[in-house]
Amino acid sequence: MLNSTSRNILWGCISTPSGLEDWFADKVVSDDHIVEFHWGKTEMRKAEIIAIRMFSYIRFHWMDDEDERDFFEIKMGYNELTNDYVLEITDYVDVDEADDMRELWESQVARLRRTCGF
Repeated sequence: MLNSTSRNILWGCISTPSGLEDWFADKVVSDDHIVEFHWGKTEMRKAEIIAIRMFSYIRFHWMDDEDERDFFEIKMGYNELTNDYVLEITDYVDVDEADDMRELWESQVARLRRTCGF
């Protein structure tokens, strides 16, 4: 749950290079459907946007991932009871990496809350 009632702000945070730079990566460069994510001075990964629905979700596929079916998705939903937005993240990882990835995503979402005021 995010303490946000603005779908425009949340959508910008999860779908634009400047929004993703606030919480997900140090630098984000987008060329239509190909997005470069940079962390630190040396780490960089490219992802392809394979599906997008405005104000709903954005789905990426890491270009260096061997399994073409794997993706990670950032989805926003709305809770009518609390009038807040909910962020749901789906990421395909190996079983032995699941706990580490869960911790990583939790820390990233915590950073999203701090930097974007949610």
